Amino acid sequence: MKWPATRISASSPKSFGMYEKAARMMAAGIDLIHLEVGMPSFDTPGHIKDATIAALMAGQVHYGDFRGQVALRRAIVRRLAERNALTVKEDEVVVTNGLTHASYAVFMAALDPGDEVILLAPYYPQHVNKVELAGGKVVLAPLDAADNYRLDAAAIEACITPKTKMIALVNPANPTGRVYTRAELEGLAALAIRHDLLVLSDEVYDQIVYDGHAHISIASLPGMFERTFSLFAFTKAYAMDGWRIGYVAAHERFIPALLKITMNDVAHVNVFIQEGARAALEGPDAPVAAMVEEDKRRRDLVVRRMNQMSGVTCAVPEGTIYAFPDISATGKPAQQVADEILERCHVVTEAGTFYGAAGEGHLRVCFGAEPYERIEAALDRMARYFAGES
Repeated sequence: MKWPATRISASSPKSFGMYEKAARMMAAGIDLIHLEVGMPSFDTPGHIKDATIAALMAGQVHYGDFRGQVALRRAIVRRLAERNALTVKEDEVVVTNGLTHASYAVFMAALDPGDEVILLAPYYPQHVNKVELAGGKVVLAPLDAADNYRLDAAAIEACITPKTKMIALVNPANPTGRVYTRAELEGLAALAIRHDLLVLSDEVYDQIVYDGHAHISIASLPGMFERTFSLFAFTKAYAMDGWRIGYVAAHERFIPALLKITMNDVAHVNVFIQEGARAALEGPDAPVAAMVEEDKRRRDLVVRRMNQMSGVTCAVPEGTIYAFPDISATGKPAQQVADEILERCHVVTEAGTFYGAAGEGHLRVCFGAEPYERIEAALDRMARYFAGES
């Protein structure tokens, strides 16, 4: 069977990056230090596990609400009001198998073949696959590294055509670590309203911000809730990446189309895990605060040490668990540098070009996936590499 070109891209999946190369080395018994995958190193807090186990033992093992259990959706509504300034009804929430599933459902529900989606480059690569699966086309709006990857409304507007349907936003931003200001988001919002565009807003790192930076949900701005899909997950802040649970908050007019996707690909999310997610939202904030504080300690280590390395400059991430050091002074392509660090140092980083051509000259370094001491060891090895000693 020949697959239609508009539905399946001939390009390789934009999902694996250096992880695939590292997996082959690990299979050969090589011990690697992982600074590539955005995976929290922490264990899920105990009260979340306890609530899940209690639900399982109490017999919550049968079919549930296709939209997500009512108790969880009510907790999400309260959370969005308190932390994100979003006024959402419980029927305007759909619980999903992580944020990856949430974004898939949004693209499939919102896009028609030929629709264009603007990604802000450097971009989150999984969005490319999903836009293509929905029959859409990706258009890149490069952000300027010299301007700290500011949201430049004029540069983004230059990418809009009559076929543009949506802008995809990741805030706080992966891979750059930016937390966009209110003024930046207001500029993007004005653009979306003027051109009648939808916005997909990936906010999985909304709780992982540093140094007084404030995360703002773009849907909280005037005129934006009715055109924005706000996506969240328990993955990063609660160290629940393997649990696969997240949610979409969107205007009621979008919900039937979203449910048409989610009901037919997964029916609904595991019901007893939803009790753990509710415990995460309703339980103490201290475990999250402690994990973010440790992430900040690791961030400070990475930024300080990388700025001491020959040919490397590293801006301070405002949020997320990623640094995006500039290694252009080495004169080598980013992929070559990442490959050499893997082969010579047994440290896994990600080439900036995994996030598009705008990421050339950079590495993405995840400081959330390994304990502090392992990160120190990785940085020692990388320092020798950039000094030409390995």
